[in-house]
Amino acid sequence: MCGILAVLFCQDCSLTKRSRVLELSRRLRHRGPDWSGLFHHGSHFLAHERLAIVDPASGDQPLFDDERKIVVTVNGEIYNHEALKAELKQTHNFRTQSDCEVLAHLYKEVGEEMVSMLDGMYSFVLLDTRDNSFIAARDPIGITPLYIGWGTDGSVWFSSEMKALKDDCEQFQSFPPGHIYSSKTGGLRRYYEPQWFSEAIPSAPYDPLLLRKAFEKAVVKRLMTDVPFGVLLSGGLDSSLVASVACRYIADTKAGKQWGSRLHSFCVGLKGSPDLKAAREVADYLGTLHTEFHFTVQEGLDAIPDVIYHIETYDVTTIRASTPMFLMSRKIKALGVKMVLSGEGSDELFGGYLYFHKAPNKEELHKETCRKVKDLHLYDCLRANKSTSAWGVEARVPFLDKEFINVALGMDPVAKMIKPKEGRIEKWVLRNAFDDEENPYLPKHILFRQKEQFSDGVGYSWIDGIKAHAEKQVSDQMMVNAPYIYPYNTPTTKEAYYYRRIFEGLFPQNSARTTVPGGPSVACSTAKALEWDEAWSKNPDPSGRAAIGIHEASYQKPVETPAVENVGAGSYVVISYSDVDDVKRTSASCQASAPLALVFRRFRDQRIDVTVPYLCFCCIFITSSFAGMQPFLHKL
Repeated sequence: MCGILAVLFCQDCSLTKRSRVLELSRRLRHRGPDWSGLFHHGSHFLAHERLAIVDPASGDQPLFDDERKIVVTVNGEIYNHEALKAELKQTHNFRTQSDCEVLAHLYKEVGEEMVSMLDGMYSFVLLDTRDNSFIAARDPIGITPLYIGWGTDGSVWFSSEMKALKDDCEQFQSFPPGHIYSSKTGGLRRYYEPQWFSEAIPSAPYDPLLLRKAFEKAVVKRLMTDVPFGVLLSGGLDSSLVASVACRYIADTKAGKQWGSRLHSFCVGLKGSPDLKAAREVADYLGTLHTEFHFTVQEGLDAIPDVIYHIETYDVTTIRASTPMFLMSRKIKALGVKMVLSGEGSDELFGGYLYFHKAPNKEELHKETCRKVKDLHLYDCLRANKSTSAWGVEARVPFLDKEFINVALGMDPVAKMIKPKEGRIEKWVLRNAFDDEENPYLPKHILFRQKEQFSDGVGYSWIDGIKAHAEKQVSDQMMVNAPYIYPYNTPTTKEAYYYRRIFEGLFPQNSARTTVPGGPSVACSTAKALEWDEAWSKNPDPSGRAAIGIHEASYQKPVETPAVENVGAGSYVVISYSDVDDVKRTSASCQASAPLALVFRRFRDQRIDVTVPYLCFCCIFITSSFAGMQPFLHKL
């Protein structure tokens, strides 16, 4: 990923203004540490901070057409750039091998309509010096970030991150995905209007082979690189499929021939977390060069202020998941890797979140998936892009390929309905498409592993640790005053308040806080989907474990078995399979008993990482006279 900054129609064109633009562009340099560029023409400035992925030797930006009349600064990748070059009717002189240079030449021939021809992830600003007009555009889903701002002098600003706008723009906002801004009309218009966008219910039959081929094509397309790369492998279905397909086709690609046909894979988690174990198994199965990174809860907590600065949000789920991804990206960059494939988007396309178990019918399921895809730029796309770009790493997401999205959202949604009694768990249509008995893509139990949200999969104690930390940082009185301190998107939990306070310290502008979505959610649902289950609407928590009765390690209260066993010699043992608070209550209720030995066992507390079973013993020895303590051992 790169960082772009454009200032158009500014009144001050002095050297002082140029220095200011350079200063603001430096705020984006983490996104592109390889080179910096600035183009100045009249009242216009186009700046660029480059992360060199394709043509690192000569692809520095801004880029020009052959007459140097059309200038463009781009963040992203144009996967069909070779095909677009072939479609040009005039003769053009390309100065670089950059995939982005084609934009300047394409605009010269077809004008603003060029945006509908692009296949990739991108945000760009293009200046036509012939008439001082400009356009800005963002990719259809919003995989790459872009913000637009306005200055009091009549200037229009664009930036990859709002930290470059917050001090110089009177107002700014997120640039909507699938839109183009034209100075000729002075406003935004949507250019991406696929059939699914209307949320009309499709009727095309489910075709597993079509789905498989479309996804394989999407993965191979994203192996376009001239630098070392790898895949983020959590061991869940989505990232495992990305890794599996990449492993199958890498040897035949230019990247494979240049960097080797053995894929690098990376995973992050607390020691003993579900993802680390599953990822290692998948890596061994696929034969990847696998590296796993460990972090502690404290290291994660220490990183939260930096995470919020980089991802520019106070959304609870996004921060929870961004922190381990942020830490992992730093380690990945230290290994010399600059590009990774990632599995974002699948859950939105196929109804993979656990709350989809409650979808009442195919119509509601389809509309919810469409809503989720439309909002991806506010959540998972923002996380995947900014968490990695913080350290100069580019994340590519095959599931959000335009053609693949059309296939995934173009099928009759009845096939996506979750029917456990029929063996159809969440994302069954995707699992089934890759369930190849003759040439397996993945081990069966990985292919059919239950959905695990990233912030949960890195270790359940991560979220629990955040909550405990926030409990210490935010008082009850702060929560009472929250509606007055933060009237917009008022935080309803201490964790949310903790994030909000950090965010407001970094981005105090009203424009900044309104870029963040709000509203209740359970297991990453939209507010609308809370209507599906009354119990969930009363427990709005974004963690997948809030899907009570569905997640295998949900927040449901463990069944308590307060069995009292006579172990002889007037001694008794009370065993409680519940949390510490229950242990204390049980203890208090039994202290009046005569010679008694209480042994409380805390067994696999469901709110802690269940893949690391542990025992916490609380033994209280009481005698009738309380004159002394008689040791007692009960084998558990």
